[in-house]
Amino acid sequence: MQPQIVLLKEGTDTSQGKPQLVSNINACQMIVDAVRTTLGPRGMDKLIVNAQGKATISNDGATIMKLLEIIHPAAKTLVDIAKSQDAEVGDGTTSVVLLAGEFLKQVKPFVEEGVHPRIIIKAIRKALQLCMDKINDMAVHIEKQSKAEQRSLLEKCAATAMSSKLIHQQKDFFARIVVDAVLSLDELLPLNMIGIKKVTGGSLEESQLVSGVAFKKTFSYAGFEMAPKSYEPCKIALLNIELELKAERDNAEVRVDNVREYQKIVDAEWQILYNKLAKIVDSGANVVLSKLAIGDVATQYFADRDIFCAGRVPEEDLKRTMKACGGAVMTTANDIKAEVLGLCETFKEVQVGGERFNLFQGCPNAKTSTLILRGGAEQFLEETERSLHDAIMIVRRTIKHDSVVAGGGAIEMELSRLLRDYSRTIAGKEQLLIAAIAKGLEIIPRQLCDNAGFDATNILNKLRQKHSQGGQWYGVDITKEDISDNFEQCVWEPSIIKINALTAAAEAACMVLSVDETIKSPKAGEAPMAGGMGRGMGRPM
Repeated sequence: MQPQIVLLKEGTDTSQGKPQLVSNINACQMIVDAVRTTLGPRGMDKLIVNAQGKATISNDGATIMKLLEIIHPAAKTLVDIAKSQDAEVGDGTTSVVLLAGEFLKQVKPFVEEGVHPRIIIKAIRKALQLCMDKINDMAVHIEKQSKAEQRSLLEKCAATAMSSKLIHQQKDFFARIVVDAVLSLDELLPLNMIGIKKVTGGSLEESQLVSGVAFKKTFSYAGFEMAPKSYEPCKIALLNIELELKAERDNAEVRVDNVREYQKIVDAEWQILYNKLAKIVDSGANVVLSKLAIGDVATQYFADRDIFCAGRVPEEDLKRTMKACGGAVMTTANDIKAEVLGLCETFKEVQVGGERFNLFQGCPNAKTSTLILRGGAEQFLEETERSLHDAIMIVRRTIKHDSVVAGGGAIEMELSRLLRDYSRTIAGKEQLLIAAIAKGLEIIPRQLCDNAGFDATNILNKLRQKHSQGGQWYGVDITKEDISDNFEQCVWEPSIIKINALTAAAEAACMVLSVDETIKSPKAGEAPMAGGMGRGMGRPM
């Protein structure tokens, strides 16, 4: 009798071998089915309700994946590639999940027949390399033309990114706004310099772009209404100082034996506050913004001297104001001089819907802008914000990498043709595998057709024929239920989206394929599988 050797903790769940790999692939398929219908201009939206009962309506692959709270370990890789695509490029999050899932689905029969995963991975890598070379060859470089031509190119890319979102009716209106916003940034195109503020009510067309900084009126005390609401020109003091009487430190002890002593202490406190306020007024500022609270005494003091003040300004807004208007954020009142003040031409407070906004315009180094979005329901506004985020990212990418390819499944069909032709020139297992990956690439045009309710088989056959005759930019035309030259139709996407999406999808597929065993430790607090419950303390026998 040999004793049993225990290596892993009791209750550890291990599964390995081919069945494990197939079940991982199946899990990835489930995720693909969840986001598959959101692809393209005719894609459906998902309504996701979380544990707290908050409803989110979204068409954005990455948002849906984040909200699904997926716990299957292999399927999580798909969530990660959607997130990385969102962070790196901003658009194409649904495509990347679809491609990864489809690659796995196409090679699943080979796994079941016993082809070694390493051979499949090698084939995927080879196919990816061919695709990358082809995209780089095909991509159309947009020369740095005149401003107007570059602008129209950017607007087309932004409109393509928004055509699959809820706001596709207004895509031309928003494409202009987005391009304006991005072009107002400096060379590095920092994302956080574009603020997006949402105000419910009104129509989408009432959304506006403020070249400068806009933020909601902050919490304010008595005396606030007496302060003027517009200045030209405007000098801004940016502070990180609390301008109100502070509560004493805990367990500090001051012993006084008569009223006069006590009065001195109180007077000293007030004096400190008044000194701070006087220094700020002396600096010549007429707008005071502080990250910390500005109390009622200070508010009244400023109002009496015709100075506008706002306390508890969110940090990002304060930083954007600093970038736009110059100046520095001060942490002490002693150093406030004219040099550290921000400057801008006009400051005014305006009513937008039910909210009041403080606008700073005509900033000397305005490398920032703010979108104020209007619209009906709250969920609708949130989805509009996500859609605009995608469009803004795309415009940034297009400025940096100025090469574009045709969208609408055109590039995928061309790559699919390339791989299919290549697979006929090689022998061995790779031939079948590369042909399978070629078939996997067709998922994008196929899904575009399915989501629009077209006959996918019919349209794909037409596309295959066109591409084999050399029509490399032919893709699905959603409006005419047919195929068309998407480059002429101005359905353009930056080539970086496709490069990133294919690379991420291929990497994810390889990663899932290279796992042949899952070992899951028991969760803390779970009773071991074998044996009854132990006798706890104080439990009767």
